[in-house]
Amino acid sequence: MQAFAPDFCATLTDLLTWRRDARHFRTDPLDESMVLELLTLAQLAPSVGNSQPWRFVRVRTPALRAALADHVDAERERATVQITDATRHDAYRALKLHGLREAPEIIAVFCDDTTQAGAGLGAATMPQTRLYSVVLAIHTLWLAARARGLALGWVSILDPAFVARTLAVPDDWAFVALLCLGHPEAVADTPELDRLGWQARLDPLAQISAC
Repeated sequence: MQAFAPDFCATLTDLLTWRRDARHFRTDPLDESMVLELLTLAQLAPSVGNSQPWRFVRVRTPALRAALADHVDAERERATVQITDATRHDAYRALKLHGLREAPEIIAVFCDDTTQAGAGLGAATMPQTRLYSVVLAIHTLWLAARARGLALGWVSILDPAFVARTLAVPDDWAFVALLCLGHPEAVADTPELDRLGWQARLDPLAQISAC
């Protein structure tokens, strides 16, 4: 397999370094062709058995967007009261955890675990590999968006059953992610959770072992 040029590899490193989990978005609408391009690129991700189990649901209805935002806010409040450490409690309160009211594009991502595509290849003993495949599609979308100057935020403080029920998706679709996509308000040198003192990036070499 032919390697890419060094300049491209350096640019790819920059892209990986500058990927961010965004929470602060401008409300500017996105060009429809760009959104469709990004969702198409996301589906170039690898998938177990080439099953392509990802299912993207664009939340376009204002009432549905509001319902999701209200739900996430309620779940945040529920989580807040469970934090007993005073320092962590205040730090958690200071975090902005979603951009569901500001981001121009809201996308819910599901895994169709009963898809016939791929005929079950590679998932007989590890059916969760279909979920992993969907996560790879999300990561591909993330990088493609960042390369175009857009930001993506993954909202996870929610009840998956509520999201699936609110969006009325098929019963055999498993919820994976609720994503906010749009232009960032600003781009910082340091990821927000690191910058605000919640969690710094760990030493990557410390995460590697051998046996």
